Amino acid sequence: MLWACITLPHLALDGVLRRRPDDGPLVLVDGPAHARCIVAANASAQAAGLHIGQRLTTAQALLTQFETIPYDAAAAERWQRFLAGVAYRYSSQVALLPHAIVLEISRSQSLLGDWPKMERNLRSDLAALGFRHRIAAAPTPHAAHVLASVRDGQAVLTPETMRRALDPVPLQKAHLPEQATDALPRMGIRCLGQLLRMPRDGLQRRFGTPLLHAVDRLLGDMPAGLELYVPPDAVDWRIELSHEVENIAALVFPLKRMTGDLAAYLSGRDGGVQRFALRLEHRDRQATDVAVGMLAPERSADVLFEAARGRLEQVQLPAPVLSLRLIADDLPGFVPAGRDLFDERPANALPFEQLRERLRARLGDHAVYRWGSTIDPRPEHSQRIAAPDECFLEPRARPTWLLERPMPLHGVSRVLAGPERVETGWWDGGDMRRDYYIVETMHGQRAWAYCAPGERGGWMLHGWFA
Repeated sequence: MLWACITLPHLALDGVLRRRPDDGPLVLVDGPAHARCIVAANASAQAAGLHIGQRLTTAQALLTQFETIPYDAAAAERWQRFLAGVAYRYSSQVALLPHAIVLEISRSQSLLGDWPKMERNLRSDLAALGFRHRIAAAPTPHAAHVLASVRDGQAVLTPETMRRALDPVPLQKAHLPEQATDALPRMGIRCLGQLLRMPRDGLQRRFGTPLLHAVDRLLGDMPAGLELYVPPDAVDWRIELSHEVENIAALVFPLKRMTGDLAAYLSGRDGGVQRFALRLEHRDRQATDVAVGMLAPERSADVLFEAARGRLEQVQLPAPVLSLRLIADDLPGFVPAGRDLFDERPANALPFEQLRERLRARLGDHAVYRWGSTIDPRPEHSQRIAAPDECFLEPRARPTWLLERPMPLHGVSRVLAGPERVETGWWDGGDMRRDYYIVETMHGQRAWAYCAPGERGGWMLHGWFA
């Protein structure tokens, strides 16, 4: 087996920064109110002299203006689970470790390519989402976790090379039981190689079975003991805005980030979404709900964003918005749309599904419709306006533009198809008997015309083809 590990050294800070359009000095603080310390700082804050472990009062003396946000362990855990859902795209065996995600990749290589290709794609996904990371691969998940914490990009594919790569690792980075990590350096044991060469019975007498079990899991001599992660079947995400928002335009940036996250999550679980809700939360627990619905399940970030933005732009805010929430409790399966091998559309052409959803979002559900059929075979009564999500398949060639009344047609150059005999309407006195043809005019237009049965000429135009 082969496992990959993704460590997330700046998870809490990245979760905050990725939802902010500016890059001003910002720090995360934790600790008692009278002794708060910096636990994370962005690049602007570090350039001004702020660093991890620094007292907040000292930082305020160095820099007069910077943003302070309390460290939220629960939010960091939510981000880790979100990224585990994204990693689920690469493997069905995903598990969570402290500040890390591990996934079994050997069974996915036949479908997704060898490890270097998978690593490039995985890094690209994480970078697009705005999360800094370190990645390593090894035959066991715990070894991959250790190697990722030592050096980014390591890949040891056999147990022998794994053992050699683990030998120089310091004990402080080996993720061993805390008691052993504190006591072993006082015995002169400072790296994993020294520990692995020590007698097992002596280690057991001194530190008990937890240390031996940790070593055996590291080397693959016993099961890893991981609880596999399963992506939930619903999404409920919330963004706390940095200030009260009174203009819908100010919600576009967090909305784009949320719909992009939703698209990445849906891709990971190989699903789609057809309906979701945006909840704009105001003061005093008041909220404005915005329903977003599509005609078919989608998971394209552009389609989801356009549909949500179109609905949001129609909302009149009753009060300033404090937070934005996205709720999707139905995530159906998704089947990608097929494309022709020799598709002649321009590279930047808008797909029909995306155009349809954009029109519905901007103009309303009832402004977009399609033609449907009736049980009446007479052309004048055979078409009707149908809902855009109504499935309709016309087995016969019919014009895009059907005239309300037939009119004489001159200048027919040739007949392309026909005749098609239409003889019906006897039940209500509107009986008819016609032979319909698809003809081409002298100007190159395609028309749907008829004449009396058994005759050619005296054409009556009934519709035009696009």
